[in-house]
Amino acid sequence: MRHGTWFGWLAIASLASWPLWASQSPARPNFLLLFTDDQRADTIRAWGNPYIHTPNIDRLAERGFSFRANYNLGGNTGAVCIPSRVMLHTGKAYFRVPADMSGARLFAELLREHGYRTYAIGKWHNQEPALIRGFESGKSIMLGGMSNHLEVPLVDLVDGRLVNKRTGKKFSSELFADAAIEFLETYRDSRPFFLYVAFTAPHDPRMPPEPYREMYYRQRPPLPPNFMPQHPFNLGPTMTGRDEMLAPWPRTRPVLSDQLAEYYGMITHLDDQIGRILQALERTGLSRQTVVIFAADNGLAIGSHGLLGKQNLYEHSQRVPLIFAGPGIPHGETQAFTYLLDIFPTVCRLAGINPPTDLDGVDLAPLWRGEKRALRDSIFLAFMDWSRAVRQGPWKLIRYPQIGYLQLFNLETDPHELHNLADQPAQKQRVAALTTLLRSWQQRLGDRQPLEVQPLQPKEVDLTGLTRQPDKWQPDWIVRKYF
Repeated sequence: MRHGTWFGWLAIASLASWPLWASQSPARPNFLLLFTDDQRADTIRAWGNPYIHTPNIDRLAERGFSFRANYNLGGNTGAVCIPSRVMLHTGKAYFRVPADMSGARLFAELLREHGYRTYAIGKWHNQEPALIRGFESGKSIMLGGMSNHLEVPLVDLVDGRLVNKRTGKKFSSELFADAAIEFLETYRDSRPFFLYVAFTAPHDPRMPPEPYREMYYRQRPPLPPNFMPQHPFNLGPTMTGRDEMLAPWPRTRPVLSDQLAEYYGMITHLDDQIGRILQALERTGLSRQTVVIFAADNGLAIGSHGLLGKQNLYEHSQRVPLIFAGPGIPHGETQAFTYLLDIFPTVCRLAGINPPTDLDGVDLAPLWRGEKRALRDSIFLAFMDWSRAVRQGPWKLIRYPQIGYLQLFNLETDPHELHNLADQPAQKQRVAALTTLLRSWQQRLGDRQPLEVQPLQPKEVDLTGLTRQPDKWQPDWIVRKYF
């Protein structure tokens, strides 16, 4: 890695000639899915964040179609990336599918059955049988949720077996990009391919290579407008879970400024590796018949609302990037409500395959074709037994059954979810209507969580002074700084 590419200028130069793809998609396009870990939707410069450098993701947005109101539906565990990936790969809400995806059809599996070569790289957090069922082969696969980015446990998938166990010798994003580039540069198969590259960045430990860390230490991004020292009420047991214990309570501006700089550094380093992959796609001539999909599994608080993790239903934690770019896909964007689980049926339709009829996801193509302005009139979110939310238009209602509490936000006037309107008499009918809508979503998706429970748990919480010991993944400089 040349540190002179901090801002991805070399990648931009090589991609400047990236073709304006033909208006007609090939009958059976290749698919390259670039999937990041814990990247919130507002960390893309082309999407309006002037403080972050993401030239290669920007290039995808400039060439392709952006889904600006895209969500992960939520999760039934603090490790939100597990149910998020379930929904990505099965096209179904997590209420319907176990964490190992047993009994469910993966879209890689369906592509494989229809003549695609399926190849996996990077993080796989849903058990080995599903990986082997969906993918013909793969390299530099990390089984599990996280690791030190400089000591990634890796295996390869060959002939239905996981072999060549080893520890990576480079930064995780570089390892996965290397494997993707090798696949593209040696691809000689007559079949179309589905290449799945699941990065572990910018998931903690937030340990970007030093030049990427220092660039944001020198020019620090501002803390989010909804920064708080503590969350104002009880969000359940995950408030003392691993994600939330990466900094002491209450949060302080200096500590969160450092963590935000490190988070941005992880994303810019990741962006450079994405640029390397896209260069290889162009260099090999494969870009003309390859649809590139960029997405993330879930967002992250990183100081918003006094939180660090993704175990909540605020926009910063459940809203995630989604961009499609490639042949037949015009430049544009939409604010229509979409989910990660919509990727499955969309890929099927682009490949000329009829998706299963029991999916919760829907084909996104009518949005970029201008045939529809919306695919659903509302969005539903859920986290464990602690919270349920529904959004319709600018209005978002979050219910917390375990503490008997409601939040109502107007995201048009209050995009950072700071002003709770639920107790205003003028909003009583709106709260009732949104609650009815929420219940209908629950029934549709098979969510059996009651919205009212007894006895209630305490609403108030004060975690002042709470901290934790560093875990085995934290580099020494992080330990010295935060613990």
